[in-house]
Amino acid sequence: MLFNKLPDDIFLPLSGQNRSIYEVVLLELADLFFDEDLIDPFIPKDLVRSTIENAVVRFGVRRWEAEAGEESELPQSSADYTNRIYRRLVQTGWLEEEQRIYRTYVLLSPAISYLLRSLVAVARFEKRSYGGAVLNVLSSLEAALNDPSGRGITLAEAAQTAADFSAHLTDMLLGLRELKITLAGSSTPQEVVRSFFDRFVEHILVSDYKTLKTKNNPFRFRRQMLSLLRDLQFDPLKQQQLAEHYQLQYEITLEEAEALVLQHVQRIIRIFESVDQRLAAIDDFRYQLEKRVADTVRYMDKTTPGMAARLSRLIAELGKREEREIPRLASLEETGFLAPASVRSPIRKRIEAKPRIITQSEIDPRVLELRLLFKEWKERREVKVDRIEAYLDTQFAGRDSLSAVDFRIDSIEDYICFSYVRHLNSLGKKARKTVERYQIQFEDRYVNVADMVECRGFVIHRNPTGTHNAR
Repeated sequence: MLFNKLPDDIFLPLSGQNRSIYEVVLLELADLFFDEDLIDPFIPKDLVRSTIENAVVRFGVRRWEAEAGEESELPQSSADYTNRIYRRLVQTGWLEEEQRIYRTYVLLSPAISYLLRSLVAVARFEKRSYGGAVLNVLSSLEAALNDPSGRGITLAEAAQTAADFSAHLTDMLLGLRELKITLAGSSTPQEVVRSFFDRFVEHILVSDYKTLKTKNNPFRFRRQMLSLLRDLQFDPLKQQQLAEHYQLQYEITLEEAEALVLQHVQRIIRIFESVDQRLAAIDDFRYQLEKRVADTVRYMDKTTPGMAARLSRLIAELGKREEREIPRLASLEETGFLAPASVRSPIRKRIEAKPRIITQSEIDPRVLELRLLFKEWKERREVKVDRIEAYLDTQFAGRDSLSAVDFRIDSIEDYICFSYVRHLNSLGKKARKTVERYQIQFEDRYVNVADMVECRGFVIHRNPTGTHNAR
């Protein structure tokens, strides 16, 4: 049990009048004892005392109060504070001393070390990630199923991670409930808005809830995990291999190992099958919080000077009336009120869209045919240097020069090639070699080519020297 592993006075420093001082000291000692570069867990006493003194100096201890069982005289210096704090931690079991020849070392017992790590996690309250938890479960599950005889123990890791994830959802829901109670007890609108942004937006919305509204929703892997677990339930061979691996790792009987495998599988399935209902409850709390803050912000500008006196006079006049019914209002242009049946409509809760079956629509064959024809037509109009070179070789047919009227245009490809023969330089670097092979001389007259093109006359010559001299 808990009391058999922890000293009886372990929580006395954290429950007395100087608990804030001990909190700072324990956080500093945690950084010292849990350093990743620490090889030997036995730390010299002088280093521990200097760490405590640094914490005392930085914290500025000037509010020390004598507690039961301590000296009534207050410490006079940082060294006196350090001595008293160190002795208190040793007496209550936080620190243990061990003598090695002439030097004294300080260490933490395993139970105290685990307790201190847990308290540090609570104090710092690091943000959690949905995506990281779900991916850890998925990777551990895949490793166990792909190699059940060698890595089957990772199924237990997946079950533990899923349990931690479930506890995190519960903590998140309770955190929202606590924030709701805090907002309900706030006396000023400014306090409501400040609490909402400091606690909800910074700690809960950004780190947890916002993740569920993104495209990379971590629960997109849930169906894959459940499918793997369902297949495992109907695979006796893998179950047997996992049970044998469990038996070797935990040193238990085969029957106990089989029961433990089924227990872990059922735990993961149960957690991820019920996650929708739990997220719906979280969403309800989130909606209530946002609605309350929205209403607060909406009516913050209603607190104009003299509003309290006007409301007091209005209530007094209503109290003088014999009839208790409030008269019906004919217009809201000059009268504003705040009531459960207010004319201002509240923020509507976002309703999740129901899943629907997507059927693939069949495309009309005529549309496909038109697409193919358009693609072929577009390809025929595409300008390519190799097509122009082939066209010129065909038109020259062994000749060294050719005038414009001698060109033939028999197709759309010929028309495109003839249009760019006169403007080879416009094709840039990709047509440099083609430009160097020919020389073009333009004439001062216009000619008709194949009854299709009317252009300026020219004569094109093959250039055997490989240099271009068009003019």
